[in-house]
Amino acid sequence: QKQLVESGGGLVQPGGSLRLSCQASGFSLDDYAIAWFRRAPGGEREGVSCMSSASTTYHAESVKGRFTISRDNAKNMMYLQMNNLRPEDTAEYFCFDFGTMLWGQGTQVTVSS
Repeated sequence: QKQLVESGGGLVQPGGSLRLSCQASGFSLDDYAIAWFRRAPGGEREGVSCMSSASTTYHAESVKGRFTISRDNAKNMMYLQMNNLRPEDTAEYFCFDFGTMLWGQGTQVTVSS
């Protein structure tokens, strides 16, 4: 069964860090582009970070310099390292694979003091 399973969300204070993980099973993550999206309460789903199959990365302006997307082909996992978190980063975060068009189930990130 092909699926993406996320982990790593939680509650963090402003300025803190979190690393989200996304485990792929049933297929390989290194064949196509991968991405992280998020949906804030009452908002639309928006793209956060993307990595091409050639490992070129792209980040939304709102997270540039703070978030880093990466992939570990040996473990078949993708990550989103989030530093200097802000309250406006509060959202449900989703991983996505462009090859299978699969979404993860979502993991909640809350930034609050």
